[in-house]
Amino acid sequence: MYARRRVPPDGGATSNLSEAPVSPVGAYEPPYYAAVFTTVRTQDQSGYSETDARLEELVKDVPGYLGMDHAQTPRGLGITVSYFRDADALTQWRTNTEHRAAQQRGRAEWYESYTLHVAKVERSNGFTREQAP
Repeated sequence: MYARRRVPPDGGATSNLSEAPVSPVGAYEPPYYAAVFTTVRTQDQSGYSETDARLEELVKDVPGYLGMDHAQTPRGLGITVSYFRDADALTQWRTNTEHRAAQQRGRAEWYESYTLHVAKVERSNGFTREQAP
C-alpha cells in the first residue's frame, strides 16, 4: 500500500512512500466535513494523472478547503478523504465546472466503480511522535 498526504492550501508537499515524511492531515476543531471517495480504477488511465494534479491545485482555491489524504492498495483500491470547513465549501467544490467535467470523464474512462460518503465530523484528535533532538 502507498499513502500520500495532499496538503491544505497553506503549504507543504505531496508525499508517497518514496518520499519522506508522510503524515495525515491534522485534526481540526469540529464540526467540519469529510468527503470519502473510494475507487477501483480501469486499466486505461490516459490523462488521469494530469487531471488529478489539476484538481489538487484547483481545490486549494475553495474557501474552507482544509486538506486531503490519499491511500492506494497494490490491488488498486484507492481511498481519498477531503476535508472542508463547512457544507458550503463542499458544495462549491462539488459544483465546480472543471471538477464536474472530471467526474464525467472518470465515469466514462477511469473508474470501474466508486463510492462517495460525506460525513459531518463531530470529534477529531491526532497524535504526532516527538522527534529526538
